[in-house]
Amino acid sequence: MMRRLFLSCVLLILTGSVFGQKNPTNWPKIYAEELFHITEVMVTDVASPPVAARIYAYTNLAAYLAISKSTNPFKRPDLLPATRFSGLSLPTPSLNSLEFTAIHAMFLVGEKIMPSGFVLKKAQENWIKRGLKEKYISKKSLEAHLQYAQTVAAKVLDLAKTDGYIQLTALTRYTPKEGEGNWYPTPPAYMAAVEPEWKTMKTFFLTDLEKFKPREMAPFDLTEGSPFQIQLQEVYQIGKSLNEEQKLIANFWDCNPFKVEFAGHMSIGVKKISPGGHWIGITGIAAEKAKLSFAETAYIHALVGMSLHDAFVSCWKAKYETNRIRPETVINQKVDNSWKPLLQTPPFPEYTSGHSVISSASAEILTAYFGDNFSFLDTSEVYFGLPERQFSSFYQAADEASISRLYGGIHFRDAIENGIAQGKKIGRHILDKITIAQ
Repeated sequence: MMRRLFLSCVLLILTGSVFGQKNPTNWPKIYAEELFHITEVMVTDVASPPVAARIYAYTNLAAYLAISKSTNPFKRPDLLPATRFSGLSLPTPSLNSLEFTAIHAMFLVGEKIMPSGFVLKKAQENWIKRGLKEKYISKKSLEAHLQYAQTVAAKVLDLAKTDGYIQLTALTRYTPKEGEGNWYPTPPAYMAAVEPEWKTMKTFFLTDLEKFKPREMAPFDLTEGSPFQIQLQEVYQIGKSLNEEQKLIANFWDCNPFKVEFAGHMSIGVKKISPGGHWIGITGIAAEKAKLSFAETAYIHALVGMSLHDAFVSCWKAKYETNRIRPETVINQKVDNSWKPLLQTPPFPEYTSGHSVISSASAEILTAYFGDNFSFLDTSEVYFGLPERQFSSFYQAADEASISRLYGGIHFRDAIENGIAQGKKIGRHILDKITIAQ
């Protein structure tokens, strides 16, 4: 009798069925799996951090819009009234699975806004097969679902055409400014400046970028005991005495899509996720742990994606207005010509720290949604060969991401600390705007 009861319990666990009812679909996991196809294309395209954030914003916005007409209500305020898209409207469809449609719309947008987006054709085909196999949709209703996905995608793509991205290539080409303390390309790749005119991009929530201007940085001054010289020595000394934990932290948060390794005369690009991609990964992990519905999963991904975009626009504005030199350059020139940072220096000015800005903004959004002290196991970098890390809160993860740039030897402390303040201000503003707009 006991053996039969045990076997029955095992059968229930394996089948997920009690009295003939299956466990609810794990939509957050499915969402993350399908979204990662877009991440893979971005990694292949070597999308810059700001460009990657833009892609996450529009692809996740498509999923959110598609599911927004669902009878399963959102627990949070509508996102659109707080953005520049407040007048956007969509028809109310009569469909079996807006979840299926949302993922397909996400793929359609990704296909059009990424250079190698055509690769997503295969993901679309596999998603249709999965939808039919898992009975999200029927063969009879498939065409109606695909047509609505195309309607949503067309709306989002029309919006994307108005954000200034297309016009970037027509703007005056950037030339590094001469003079001590100014940034210019660093070894080993000496890559040109990345997205110097990104400040011209339209944001989703921020209407006045001047309000999010970071605090003044320490002026370039090599005099013994000056604020800049003290920070310079800090980077130099820490870089020479890193312990294993500090190295692990720096590498875990590297997220440099431009990393190049050299072997003799050969240069090899190293595939890495973008900083925004790391936080999108964390968003998916949190959604699955919290067992969110599909609607809530799409909502929080869209909110984080759009927030990442705005944070990058604000940060990139500061970078190219300050044009601050990177630690590697000034240390090699003035202190020790053999010194090398642990991480490869990214190809854009130093102030403020992008990781600090976007991580703090993301932590504000995610903490407001999931609560403080929300612990999670961050597996975002496992695919890229790095171990998982445990965090007790989003703020802890954001703070670690920020300080990792000092350990990596690519940022000064004020770029980190003022970047944190800048990101928190952006995140709080977005949350306030969403609430007020209702």
